Amino acid sequence: MTTTTSPPRRRRHAVAYLHLAPALIAIVLTTVYPLASALITSFRHWRLNETREPGEFVGLEQYQRAFTDATFYNSAWVTLQYTVISVVLSVGIGLLIALVLNQPGRLSALTKALLILPFAVAPALKGFSWRFMFNPEYGVYDQMLGAVLPFTDEVNWLGDPFWALMVLAMTEVWGWAPLIGLMLLGGLGSISPEVRDAARVDGASPWQEFWRVTFPLLRPLLLIIVFLKAVFSVKVFDQVLTTTGGGPGRATETLNFFAYAQGFSFLDIGYASAISWIIVLVLGVLAALYLISMTRQEAK
Repeated sequence: MTTTTSPPRRRRHAVAYLHLAPALIAIVLTTVYPLASALITSFRHWRLNETREPGEFVGLEQYQRAFTDATFYNSAWVTLQYTVISVVLSVGIGLLIALVLNQPGRLSALTKALLILPFAVAPALKGFSWRFMFNPEYGVYDQMLGAVLPFTDEVNWLGDPFWALMVLAMTEVWGWAPLIGLMLLGGLGSISPEVRDAARVDGASPWQEFWRVTFPLLRPLLLIIVFLKAVFSVKVFDQVLTTTGGGPGRATETLNFFAYAQGFSFLDIGYASAISWIIVLVLGVLAALYLISMTRQEAK
């Protein structure tokens, strides 16, 4: 016996798709079309200082060039360092914030409400602010660190390769650590008090209670947060542009900034498109790992 979809049901489905149409069109125009266009361009030779139209088809030549380009490997290494520093510090400080604020009280509630503010600041504005505050002549952070730690008084924070990368990472940590703290506060709130009480009855110290009870229960959430933060770290661009400009030298030139420089400074659109698609593939792998972690978490 076959069944047919009734006209009213078909009409409801049509109305639902009609409501989704504006969002789908926006996604196609702002995401799908640019990605497809960049993919096609990555297989063609195109330098804007030579022609305004894409040139001849060169196959995988742009990708082969990337994997033999020392500056590409430098950008990949900088991105990896930045991602590790940013993820470790953001998650570590966020976890500390969550543990400290996991106490009832009016002050705690107010602090939780204020934690979202750093994340709400635009990345470009964060970069400009931190660049200003670490200025060796009038930067407030530079002056404060010089007063508290006199041996840092001669440090050129944005002129030294190591410290420039650290400052760049801290612009991200400053915004993400409070948000991660709020996420982990939700995770701590889902842990049954009876579990902790049982650990205390068994004679567990506060450290043992955290390491053997709290941390294992938070591990699935922490894994998801790590993947999510890694995705945002790999695609960082705004702070690089407004804080260090990729310098000193190429010490803070991430992959995204490298692709930008190839396209808008050296006008090599074909090569910039290939670099962009390499970044897309890296983000795709991280996104897939994130979705797998989410799926496993929901299945438990």
